[in-house]
Amino acid sequence: MTDALVYISILIISFAVLQGLVAMVNLIFRQPVGRSGQSLAGKISVLIPVRNEENNIGNLLSDLQRTHDPELEILVYDDGSSDNSAVLVKRIADKDHRIRLIPGEELPQGWLGKTHACHRLAMEAQGDCFLFLDADVRIDGNIIRKTVALASENGLCLLSVFPRQIMLTPGEWCTVPLMHFILLSLLPLILVHHSGFSSLSAANGQFMLFDACVYRKYLPHEKMKADKVEDISIARWLKKSGLKVACLTGIPEIQCRMYTGFREAVNGFTKNVSAFFGNSLLMAFLFWAITTLGWAVVFYACGWIIGLIYLFALLATRIMISLAAKQKVQMNLLFWVPQQITLLFILLKSVQFKINRKYTWKGRSIQS
Repeated sequence: MTDALVYISILIISFAVLQGLVAMVNLIFRQPVGRSGQSLAGKISVLIPVRNEENNIGNLLSDLQRTHDPELEILVYDDGSSDNSAVLVKRIADKDHRIRLIPGEELPQGWLGKTHACHRLAMEAQGDCFLFLDADVRIDGNIIRKTVALASENGLCLLSVFPRQIMLTPGEWCTVPLMHFILLSLLPLILVHHSGFSSLSAANGQFMLFDACVYRKYLPHEKMKADKVEDISIARWLKKSGLKVACLTGIPEIQCRMYTGFREAVNGFTKNVSAFFGNSLLMAFLFWAITTLGWAVVFYACGWIIGLIYLFALLATRIMISLAAKQKVQMNLLFWVPQQITLLFILLKSVQFKINRKYTWKGRSIQS
């Protein structure tokens, strides 16, 4: 039994080293978004699907208005909102000719709400680039032109960004950083761009910039119309088709407050957490077990010196991930244990979702 535990502890330590190396790569090789992009010609369509976002959409539209870019086309699709989202957008659009509200229609059979909204927006758009933004995203400065310039320079058909996350409550700190912890310790983002393997793909629907010609040719949201994690699926499909994609994180000018509390965040992550593990909940639970309980095995099998070195390695990995994601290091260390407990809770809810084959998001039922 002791020999078996030693072998298991070696595997656990090796996995921790791998996580640390991946986190280091993501910290060191972050893709800068440096040039202004002002001289880059072309019309950009900013496409925003909205469903009950009256608390967010006004802020995003104000950010976009401050860019003073005459070649910006801003389309907002009202996806059956029951609040005042549409009224608010219409009021702002009346003062800015670049903004247009597209009234929603009944959701066709076989579609999910967001994929249908994005598809409808693209069908209305006239730009050379399509930038899909979630309504809770905030942007600053000339970041849109900068990202368009970066995509153009690198021949990308898709550039996606994981925004810097705004977290104001303990519940958010227990949940939201899990996304970056999983992503930035398992996937070197530089390989999303420079590797041809479709399994090395990542994307975030909060910020997805497409070459419009490529989008019109392949209609990716239509292809993924019933996919709960359409962003990652689109990135993988494009890479399989031999097209270039890239994914960035830690850009200060792009921010987002995804959720406003613990319950909302858990509900949101439940629907897509398995996508980070190749849609395998078994691999997700294995990841949780190793990253949460691995220290006990290492201490027992290898002694306290190696155990302390192992804990130091885990600490260093958390710090590097926090720096790469532009998150407060001290807060992620303070909520380290609560985050791991929360991850288990999310995984258990995902199992319940799989068993019941039914999930509700923003008032709509989603089948597994």
